[in-house]
Amino acid sequence: MGLLRLLVLAVLASERSTAGGAETVGNSSQGFLEFSVGKFRYFELNRLFPEEAILRHISSNVTFLIFQIHSQYRNTTLSFSQTLLPNTSGTGNDKGLVFILRPEQSMCTWYLETTDAEPVQNVAIPLSYSERDPIPGGCNLEFDLDIDPNIYLEYNFFETTIEFAPANLGYARGADPPPCDVGTGRDFRWRLQYDVYQYFLPENDLTEDVLLQHMQRMVQVPEVKANAVKLVTLTADDKTRVSFSSLRGQGVIYNVIVRDPFLNTSAAYVPAHTYACSFEAVEGNCASLGRVSTKVFFTLFAMLGLFICFFGHRFWKTELFFIGFIFMGFFFYILVTRLTPVKYDVRLILTAVAGTIGGIFLVATWWRFGVLPLCMLCVGLVLGFLTASVTFFTPLGNIKVFRDDGVFWVTFSCIAVLIPVVFMGCLRILNILSCGIIGSYAVVLAIDSYMYTSLSYITLNVLRRALHTDFHRAFTNVPFQNNITLQIRRERGRPFFPPHPYKMWKQERERRVTNILDPSYHIPPLRERLYGRLTQIKELFQEEQPAGERTPLLL
Repeated sequence: MGLLRLLVLAVLASERSTAGGAETVGNSSQGFLEFSVGKFRYFELNRLFPEEAILRHISSNVTFLIFQIHSQYRNTTLSFSQTLLPNTSGTGNDKGLVFILRPEQSMCTWYLETTDAEPVQNVAIPLSYSERDPIPGGCNLEFDLDIDPNIYLEYNFFETTIEFAPANLGYARGADPPPCDVGTGRDFRWRLQYDVYQYFLPENDLTEDVLLQHMQRMVQVPEVKANAVKLVTLTADDKTRVSFSSLRGQGVIYNVIVRDPFLNTSAAYVPAHTYACSFEAVEGNCASLGRVSTKVFFTLFAMLGLFICFFGHRFWKTELFFIGFIFMGFFFYILVTRLTPVKYDVRLILTAVAGTIGGIFLVATWWRFGVLPLCMLCVGLVLGFLTASVTFFTPLGNIKVFRDDGVFWVTFSCIAVLIPVVFMGCLRILNILSCGIIGSYAVVLAIDSYMYTSLSYITLNVLRRALHTDFHRAFTNVPFQNNITLQIRRERGRPFFPPHPYKMWKQERERRVTNILDPSYHIPPLRERLYGRLTQIKELFQEEQPAGERTPLLL
């Protein structure tokens, strides 16, 4: 049997890769898998058939290995031994183990299994490092593994947080590891720096193959630097914990590269991914984002917004209702969320009621008093709010100074107020711009309730910051993805704004009373008009009388 096993290993080792020497495909029928350093391997794990991973012919200049395995959302277990112990094994969908090599050691083994009832598709790779490279997780004091290269990821509706253990300096085979907390000079781990990277998967693609394919770009140091975006660099004095804005339904991969600036070497942690949603949830899972109440609310809101986008300036009172609805609804939702524990669906209904009241109030204010600057101030502030949101949606929003809530909200308010001030001399242009931009953005929000779109986070991130006290520490990067001229051409030559309705009604009434030359002054009372109309209808059914005079014939 031993000879047969070696023969099978030799056959597997002779297999050619399926992707330019970088990937191989395995199955679970043999009970073990042969790996090569730096090459990915796809395989399927079954609950009834655990696997043994083997790596042979390890170079003598390699001092430690990181073996990592990835799946989409089903958990797999990676262990040093067949007996699972907390400090020698890990379970999850992105897991890795650091293997410190002994002198003269040239082969390593790991054990892989899953407790899921269905087969789990995985991709795995062993990576090698020398004694000059830092060891990811080498100074772990928080997690179960002795040396933990993993990134631990948590998410909620507001933010996604990653956390990792500090690294240690590399050392030769057989030597004692450098102490972690003895000194803070250049000879200790405190000189190490940590670069945090973020990589977005293709939008609206939740397939397993896409994830496993793109995961290969976030494993090794050169590929991470070439494909991902570096968001922040941490020193040994900083907390090894970073927060990001949660993007429900959008796949994101995070990784950390630890650098030794003194030796100019680096190593990568085990990357972690998330969709900020559950694939197995009954309601609101990754495949069907958004509640029914959210879809109904924003669909109706988008229908009104689409009308305002094209015809808002012509239908002035409808636009005022739309602006008043937004103005009152936004602030009411923040208050009811922060001050009461009511459920989301109830909050949404109350927000719709409050927004309707706000819209009616703004229309009634215009109808009765006709104060145009006040109404345009509300319109301009809503456009200013959206402009400020767009400003902080750019990389400007991730500048460290704006993590202070006071600085953020003062700057945000100044940008919002600046828009109506700048356009106060050309209110017509301000109004048409507001109709086109705000109305079209309402459609974007409706689309987001059915499928992921990053543009919805322009305002959602501001709402999250107003609702969640810790959101100020989150990075708000998203994957980036353009009707106004129509109204400008149509309204050319017309009055800038419709006249004041109440004033026009009073003028019309006074004109009819005083001007006897006005034809409308001589309009008969309603009773006479109705009687005359009935007479006309009666004549339609009478027999037509012959025309002319009839006389007897004289003989």
